[in-house]
Formats: sequence, C-alpha cells, structure tokens
Amino acid sequence: MTTWVFEGTVLPTGDTARLTFGQDPTGDQLPGRYAVPGLVDSHCHLTMAYTDTGPAMLGADFAADMLGTLARSGVSALRDVGGNREVTLELARTNDDDRPYVLAAGRFLAPANRYFPQMYEPVAPEDLLAAVETEIADGATWLKLVGDFPEVGPNGPIRGSKVGPTYDLDVIEAMVELAHARGARVAAHVTSDRVTDLIGLGIDSVEHGTALTEQDLETLGARGGAWTPTLGASLYKSPDETPEQTARRDARSEYLASILPLADRYGVRVLTGSDVDGTVPLEIALLVEHGLSVEQAITAASTGAQEFLGLSGAGNLVTYDADPREHPDVLARPAGVVLNGRRIA
Repeated sequence: MTTWVFEGTVLPTGDTARLTFGQDPTGDQLPGRYAVPGLVDSHCHLTMAYTDTGPAMLGADFAADMLGTLARSGVSALRDVGGNREVTLELARTNDDDRPYVLAAGRFLAPANRYFPQMYEPVAPEDLLAAVETEIADGATWLKLVGDFPEVGPNGPIRGSKVGPTYDLDVIEAMVELAHARGARVAAHVTSDRVTDLIGLGIDSVEHGTALTEQDLETLGARGGAWTPTLGASLYKSPDETPEQTARRDARSEYLASILPLADRYGVRVLTGSDVDGTVPLEIALLVEHGLSVEQAITAASTGAQEFLGLSGAGNLVTYDADPREHPDVLARPAGVVLNGRRIA
C-alpha cells in the first residue's frame, strides 16, 4: 500500500507538521499545503432524504452511498441523530476502516402526533424508559429526544403551527438519568424556549436551539455541553417562501448571529451538522457568517467535535490547496483525503 506524506499547515492550530500515513518514511506527497485532521458531521441522518412528499426513511444502500459521499468530502466520523435504527445501529456496531466512524442514536424518541409520521414509531410516555433501554442494548451511545414539535395531523406537520412540548418534564428527567446511568448521552431537538427546561434536566447537546439565551449557554457550558445549530437547516429558504416567512427567517438569522459568539465565552462546544441536505463545509461557512472566527468554525467541525464525541483524528486528514482561514470556500474542494490511514481521494 502506498505511503502518503503531508507537509504543511495543520488547522485549526496552525502548526507546521510533517505527517506520514504508511510504513515508508519517504512516500508520495499528498496534494495541498493546508490540512484538517478529519471533519466531523455531528448532526447527520444517514437514512433520511427529502422527497416531493416530504422527508422519507430509506435503507442500507442509501446509507452506504451517503457514507461514501461524506468520506470523499473529508468527513471521517459522524453522529447519526435519528433514522432507520436497523441500519444505523448496525453501522455503529460494526465500524471498520473502510468508511467514516459512525455513532448512532437509533430511533427518534417522540410521542404520537409529535414528529413526521413516516419517520418514526411513536413512543408513549410510559414506554419511554423501555425504549431507551432497547436502543442502548442495541448499540446506541446517543439518544435522540424530540423535545418539542408542532402538533402533527394526518398529512404531517401543519406548516406554521405552533411548536409545543412533547413529553412532560418528569418523564424527560427520568429518561436523561437512565441514559447517563447506562453510559449514553442525550441529544435533544428543541427550537422553542423549552430548551431552558431541557438543559436544566441535563441533556448533553442541543440540536438546532434557535431559542437559546445567554443564560442557557452559561448553564450548558458549565457542565461541558454542546450545541449543534444546524444553520443550513434552521435558515433554509424555501422556494415558495412567503414574505412573512422570509421576515421570520431573517430575524432568526440575526438572533443567531448575536448569540453564537457567546457560546465560546461560556464553554459551550459548538458542533457542525449537515442535518438532511446540508454539508459540513456549508455549515462552517454559515458559522463564520454568524459570528464565529474561521478557526472556531473549523474547530467545531474537527478537533472540537472529536474531543466532545470521544473520537480520535489519528489516521485521518483532509488537505486543501489554499488556506481555509483566508478562503473558507476551499473547504468544499479537498485536494486529498486520507481515511483511517488510506488515501481515498
């Protein structure tokens, strides 16, 4: 197997280094003079896609294709936060060197009429703890709680309907305590001010979090929690968007730009997540547009995420011809990708 050598600047630290992948100390030169030790997609759905009729749950072939696309873009690890549990938990149980490392939450945890009906099997409040035990027993190291959501009718979420709570807080508290006792962590979908209560109950990462306040960040950061803002999803512009929806999206963008820079001050680990149809490079660009430095955004997509998720960047590298700190758009065009010690692009 060919040995590959990188010589140049490694981000986000900016250190100059010579890195060798293989046994031969000489080897062939990797293209690019700037590199990151593997990107991390911390909010990914390997078995979900948007269709003309809304989001759809897909299978193993779709997940395999997604893993290949992610790998070639420089993603060396990901956290799947809800989907086809038969596929995602199997991937998490059988991680190997031929694909990005997968952490999986398994199924979406939400009661009846509180999530996309085609995407999940409802879990009644009295069954939530048993569902948690099942997911963990089957390989979940994370659990995906749908903390709030619009009330759902027969055709899916009612557009523009008010977001409301899912489970009562005492039920969620018991769920979080059980997950932590079993060595798992909880990622919560939450877009309303209910995020304050959920943080108080001990969730480990806030997903979306468009209503987070400075006080929430202080509380979350004090115990080393994380926030995956998924800006590409939260600020997505629909082709048939009304003026009122545009105004709400613009206000959301303005608010996020005011609150995101505070995350670092309070020790909150910001993460990058593609959600269903975004990319990690897009998320990095949006983080920069909303107040983070390029170095902070790259950290969110690489070493910071690796540290928070308990992963290692060893054996992984994605290289670029230009300096992403000066040209962030280059992150979408890797010059070379090494995954688990082997060059794949």
